[in-house]
Amino acid sequence: MKLLDVLIVGCGNIAGGFDANRPSSDLPLTHAGAFGRNPGFALAACVEPNDAKREAFMARWNIPTGFASLTQVLAANLRPKVVSICSPTAAHANDIQTALALKPRIIFCEKPVTMSAAETEHWVNTCQQSGVLLAVNHTRRWAPDVIRLKTMLDSGEWGSLRSLNAVYNKGILNNGGHMIDLVQYLAGPLTVLCAGVPVHDHWSDDPTVPALLSTDKGVPCSLNVAHSNDYAIFELELVTANGVLTMENGGMNWRVRRTIQSPYFQGYRALGPAVETVGEYALAMSSAVANLYGAVTRGEPLASDGTSALSAQRVCQKIREAAAAPQGTPI
Repeated sequence: MKLLDVLIVGCGNIAGGFDANRPSSDLPLTHAGAFGRNPGFALAACVEPNDAKREAFMARWNIPTGFASLTQVLAANLRPKVVSICSPTAAHANDIQTALALKPRIIFCEKPVTMSAAETEHWVNTCQQSGVLLAVNHTRRWAPDVIRLKTMLDSGEWGSLRSLNAVYNKGILNNGGHMIDLVQYLAGPLTVLCAGVPVHDHWSDDPTVPALLSTDKGVPCSLNVAHSNDYAIFELELVTANGVLTMENGGMNWRVRRTIQSPYFQGYRALGPAVETVGEYALAMSSAVANLYGAVTRGEPLASDGTSALSAQRVCQKIREAAAAPQGTPI
């Protein structure tokens, strides 16, 4: 097996922190955790300006080399095949620019790629022109149960999709971007119909915004908000002709109710008892790095790339613009 060396930029929670104190038997939820478990990759180096955080990260993940900045990596003539960008969003543009100078085969970037759709489009195009693959961590596109659900929806197994009802918090670009991308993956392109009053529940520059949208087939989608100070929430309900499916706890759990003949009213159909199952979100990061390996070594398509991420960000940006516009302004 060809070994691909990995450079991780930023040593925070999604880089490896969420896995730092979890049992080694648990499925990885982070970049370092997933790359470290896959025999096709070697964790070669990391970048983190905080010395203590960098040293702790190197020790936890057995990374031999650490740098305070990407420019130091460039000066050291390190040429990793994979660059994972896990730095704060405000740093992504500069990090992508410097990462491209390292001439990797692929960049795996946290979302959002940048804070504006125009800037994200620039870097998506620049990566394409440079011949560097760009994967974006819209994680649920790699979850096996979400992939199976899309197949079932596309095949008509659940009948017509009637509506989608989503609840999220912690920013329209951050967690909202995950939700918009998930809905577009499952149901197709979205159009923004209207947006409600923004809620500033976490990020000063990224409010959580409610909205009403429609798919290209006219299926309505409501995007509802919660407050991140209360609890984390990421849930999606899909109402179909043959039942209702609900993703709960960000994909860690599912609740499914299929149609049955009503036990109370003859001739009527109703929803049967809920069947609760454990979701496969925890498999997503392992599936993601396997997909990255296949993309680099065998030319496999990426499940989540710059193009799909840009499409979701454009919808998020339109939601923000609609919320900021005077009432009655056409979208």
